[in-house]
Amino acid sequence: MDLIYPKKKSALRVFVTLSDVIIDKPINHYCFFKFKSSGGFFRHFKYSKRFIPDSQTLQEHNSEKGNFIMKKTYQLILVILILLVLSGFAHAAQPIKLATLDWEPYIGQTLPDNGYVAEVIREAFKRSGYEIQMDFLPWARVVKMAREGKYDGYFPEYYSDELQKDFKVSSSFPGGPLVFFKRKGEEIHYGSLSDLKPYFIGVVRGYINTREFDEADYLKKDEATDDLTNFKKLLKKRVDLIVADKFVGYDTVRKNLPDAVEQIDVVNPPLEIKDLFLCISKKTPDAQIKLEALEKGLAEIKSDGTLERILKKHGF
Repeated sequence: MDLIYPKKKSALRVFVTLSDVIIDKPINHYCFFKFKSSGGFFRHFKYSKRFIPDSQTLQEHNSEKGNFIMKKTYQLILVILILLVLSGFAHAAQPIKLATLDWEPYIGQTLPDNGYVAEVIREAFKRSGYEIQMDFLPWARVVKMAREGKYDGYFPEYYSDELQKDFKVSSSFPGGPLVFFKRKGEEIHYGSLSDLKPYFIGVVRGYINTREFDEADYLKKDEATDDLTNFKKLLKKRVDLIVADKFVGYDTVRKNLPDAVEQIDVVNPPLEIKDLFLCISKKTPDAQIKLEALEKGLAEIKSDGTLERILKKHGF
């Protein structure tokens, strides 16, 4: 066996006797030679001249090549299927963490299914493959912790343009009338907010009411931590009016101050008929994806009648 190594490695020429050579399968226009060296080991060299294989060798090569391609195709399909399955489980494995409050009859820890609002949000996220985890907190903490990104979001909220600074805001779902409550028998009427200048008005710290009311610095507003505290202040004549959702107001008094139900009344007209919203913190990972998941679910339950059924189930 003689080997000649020219200057260009690609032009390596091999001189062997036919008895030393076993022809491997051809690939394209190259033929691979396998020959036995003096040490008994097999070496491989590529012969660069065009090699025309016999039909059996070509058939074997094409069969092996086809099997290789099919094997890789099946492996690729399997990987894609596994990734699709895992991506589906990823949403379920990472629940949406939301902050909220006890605000019956809309939402509350002791209500069936935590109330109408909780069931709507739970069902909407479920339609998009998410589960929700709710923590009930005082309202000021709810908003603060969601703004800081310690929760993915919070609800229920009244809309305000200022929310857009820190949150991505959902589309609406039904709320109720926002009204003034007074002590029954007292004559308080108003045509505009300026008519209420003589009165002390109880509000809940951190609540959005209406833009006009919240910006009315000329009104005398007295803050409390929740609606129940405001009703107690109203009954003790520490304030003249309080602002609250009509349904929440009557529900709060009926459950906590049952003897006072006949001592309160609503001032007409309502401040506003309010819709409710959910806010996703801009500091939470994938905020836009989470909002889109909620929007998809809300659209579905509105269109297929699920929202209406949930409202009726909870007495709305």
